[in-house]
Amino acid sequence: MVAELAYTAEQLPWLETPRQAFLAQLIGQKIPHAQLVGIDSAYGGELLAVFMARAAMCMQPTRVGACGFCKSCQLFDAGNHPDFYHIAADGNQIKVDQIRELCTRLTATAQQNGRRVAVIHHSERLNSAAANALLKTLEEPGKDTLLILQSDTPARLMATVSSRCQRIPFVVPNRETIKNWLAQQCAIQEDVTWCLSVVGGPLKLAESLLTNDVQQSRYQSLLQFRKDWAQSLSSGHLCASLLIISEQQIIDALKVLYLLMRQVLLKNSHQDAFIQAQIGNLAAKIMGMCHSLSTMPSVNYLALCQSYVLEYREIIK
Repeated sequence: MVAELAYTAEQLPWLETPRQAFLAQLIGQKIPHAQLVGIDSAYGGELLAVFMARAAMCMQPTRVGACGFCKSCQLFDAGNHPDFYHIAADGNQIKVDQIRELCTRLTATAQQNGRRVAVIHHSERLNSAAANALLKTLEEPGKDTLLILQSDTPARLMATVSSRCQRIPFVVPNRETIKNWLAQQCAIQEDVTWCLSVVGGPLKLAESLLTNDVQQSRYQSLLQFRKDWAQSLSSGHLCASLLIISEQQIIDALKVLYLLMRQVLLKNSHQDAFIQAQIGNLAAKIMGMCHSLSTMPSVNYLALCQSYVLEYREIIK
């Protein structure tokens, strides 16, 4: 497997359409003052936001992006462009003081005589006060100002914020596209896309293939979970890796179990409708627990996993 990963938006084929849509506006000088990149980071949303910011600040943008040679590009690439601002969550939230400071800075004159550009990463984390503080700047951003809001879950944005932004077009790539991309980037021929919904997207899937001398890759752990869940559901007792599950692994393990439940439903569509409904309810229960565990205090993971195995056995006996 690969030793390290570092991608750009240009290396992700599913971002070609949003890149070209933005560049067409930029070159045609019809760029809106606020853009919403509603694309998960695992699909390159943050990479696209940075690509857009770099192109927008370039003094001589081309049809493929920033020129890479002008003073603005050099400053941007060096990480010290005075007219570029990026906001990330302070803890779990983007707070009002962060947005107020940004809005104040955006009122200043651009030092490089070009655009002032701000990228707000994971903008769904704007708390209500921060979102409200941003509204005036979204409505009256000032001349040559561009706000780029990236969001993994744009549906969680306040409607008053999202309605003031133009949304970048994006279509989630199919598995064949992702499979071909992984073959090129990670030199892997086997189909590993079965766990896309577990890891979150193709970039996270590529990252999951990383190995080192200390521990197995995340993908290898997922494979082991799949094997051990299948054995556990068959025997009624937890097997192997599920007996030593850690706090860091529990959500991955439960998501793999959810996929197995879905697979059981698909393979046994002829099964009694009542049993099918019970298995479906169990799958929903497992996924609900995955969402809860992110905020739940310590849990007896061993007992939790065993309870799902026993409940499944009770359904099918």
